[in-house]
Amino acid sequence: MAQVRAAEANPPISLDTGIVEAAEAALGAISAARTEIGQVIFGQQKVVDLSLITLLAGGHGLLVGVPGLAKTKLVEAMGTVLGLNARRVQFTPDLMPSDILGSEVLDESTDGKRHFRFIKGPVFAQLLMADEINRASPRTQSALLQAMQEHHVTVGGERYDLPAPFHVLATQNPIEQEGTYPLPEAQLDRFLLEIDVAYPDREAERRILMETTGASEHKPVQAMTAETLMSTQRLVRRLPVGENVVDAILDLVRSARPGEGSDGAITDKLAWGPGPRASQSLTLACRARALVEGRLAPSVDDVVALAIPVLKHRVALTFAARADGETVEGIIGKLVERLG
Repeated sequence: MAQVRAAEANPPISLDTGIVEAAEAALGAISAARTEIGQVIFGQQKVVDLSLITLLAGGHGLLVGVPGLAKTKLVEAMGTVLGLNARRVQFTPDLMPSDILGSEVLDESTDGKRHFRFIKGPVFAQLLMADEINRASPRTQSALLQAMQEHHVTVGGERYDLPAPFHVLATQNPIEQEGTYPLPEAQLDRFLLEIDVAYPDREAERRILMETTGASEHKPVQAMTAETLMSTQRLVRRLPVGENVVDAILDLVRSARPGEGSDGAITDKLAWGPGPRASQSLTLACRARALVEGRLAPSVDDVVALAIPVLKHRVALTFAARADGETVEGIIGKLVERLG
């Protein structure tokens, strides 16, 4: 039986017996899922953990990295390991909303009567990979992102609910901008985390060479079910959050808004900042990270660790700040330092 430990929070948090029992049941499955994904994704443990945190918190993730870093393989592995029905859509400029949502076709019955029948698109999956989402037109992007927010689609005046759970892991290439349509800020805000996928280190790349170029390759096996994932998501929302963690989240998010932070040298460099959805996302993500690490409540360390993935795509710098060589990550890092 997996052992859980309470977060080191001051003052101590009172834990409900039901939460402890539910956590004991969930931690074994989470640990098994992490291990199984790690058998096929090498040298990207932070990316794997952030992706798991995204799903455990009930959100959607944006994976940003150059080609060839196993982003697609990660999503495929997660679908298998978590027991989710996973599908992939390769986004291109000519992709239409109906290619994702589905479309109505005219059917004729044996008695000669005609009626429309809805054929579901790939969005009707529990885990959808939106590959290179910024290559699709704004019209197609908005169709998918509306489904992400509302968890249903409307076609021909009829509402069709998406399966539960429903998650989108989208990818984006940071170096190729020709023929792309950058996601508007309001649509970026619907992603819980922006996850940077970096190059693996030398030893991880050696393992990649040895284990993926032979006659056989390890295949991930299922470690969780959709029902287990949804029960864990409900558990995440029940985890208690200490007042010091809430204050840290509010201090960080509010200080990242122009004109609200106490340090004008930082806030003057911000063109716009995160809204309340960022605070909600950070709270949920901190709870999920605590559970992934075997704790029953988040700590300020979780806020620090998740500050950049939660805020990076919700903050923009002024032209003058960019001209001075400032970066969003650098500004968020300075704000995190102020938390102590």
